[in-house]
Formats: sequence, C-alpha cells, structure tokens
Amino acid sequence: MRRLPITIIALLFPTAAFAHPDISHAAGLLHGFEHPLGGIDHILAMVAVGIFAFVLGGRALYLVPLSFVAMMIAGFLLGASAIDVPFVELGIALSSIVIGGAAALGRPMPVVGAMTLVGVFALFHGHAHGAEMPADGGGVLYAAGFVAATAVLHVTGIGAALLGTKLIGRYGRLAARIAGGVFAIGGIGVLSGWV
Repeated sequence: MRRLPITIIALLFPTAAFAHPDISHAAGLLHGFEHPLGGIDHILAMVAVGIFAFVLGGRALYLVPLSFVAMMIAGFLLGASAIDVPFVELGIALSSIVIGGAAALGRPMPVVGAMTLVGVFALFHGHAHGAEMPADGGGVLYAAGFVAATAVLHVTGIGAALLGTKLIGRYGRLAARIAGGVFAIGGIGVLSGWV
C-alpha cells in the first residue's frame, strides 16, 4: 500500500523527468488529464469505481481500480487505432448506473468478478479517450494524463468513503453504499439527459 501514493505522484508528474520539457508534451499531458474531468459521465463512473472498491474492501480496494485503468488503456489503444467498438456512449452512460448500483447493493462479489465488471465499462471510457484524442495529443503523454486523472478520481471515491467511515464510524460502509446509489441515479440522469 505504501507504493500507491508514490505511483500516483509519478503518474501525475511524468514530465518531471524531462530536463527541458517541450511545451507540446505538456499540452498532450494536459489534454489527457482534462478529458475525464470534462464530462460528468466520466466523473460519476470513475468516482463510483473507488466507492465500489471501498464497499468490497480487502484486495478489491486496489485491484478493482487497477483493473479499470488497465482496461481503459486497452480501450484507448482501440480508439486511437480507429477500431470501432459498438455502443461506446451507451456503455459510458451505463457505467455509473451499474457500478454505483453494485456499490449500493453492497453484496459480496468475487474480486475477479468486480474487476471484470469495471473492466468492461473501462473499455468504453478508454475508447472514447482514444477516439477523441487531439491530433497533437502526443499519444503516450495524453494517455498518462487521462490515467492520472482517472487515478485521482478513483482515489477521491476511496478517500471520501474512508473519510466518511472515520467521521461516522460503523455507518461509514452504509454511507458509501448510499453514495453508490446517488452515483447510479446520477448515471440515470446522464442517460436520460436531465443531468
């Protein structure tokens, strides 16, 4: 667990290794970082992943978000290669409904099942990132940007749930489940167009 904060910092500042960073590198990284933060559908789903991981607990706390990131990168490669994936927008819209709903239910689930569940939806998110990458996006740095933003959103969900548990004690898990339900309702709002 001690390596997680270091990994997140490394993902947030990948240009720090360049002695003379090129402005185009920074632009690619910034475009990538902004993409998940630019749409409520992405934000809802990615924070919901963190909440879902918290509700499941144990190894799911880190394996579920890592699965999302890994499959998002796979989807990015498909989108950047102009390989069509059907129902991308629907998959993105459904992601917060299903992931938030799974958190709200709070039912035990095998870690592999949870990883698969979030991974399927991550493929759609990643495809959108790849298909919408600006021509001057700089591929790897653009990907590093959206991976970093996604990690921040996952950690936000986990952190909020942990803080809730610290503040309200034994009702923290219940509060996280309620938050999952709120994210699912938000996803319904995105799907229906009222959010």
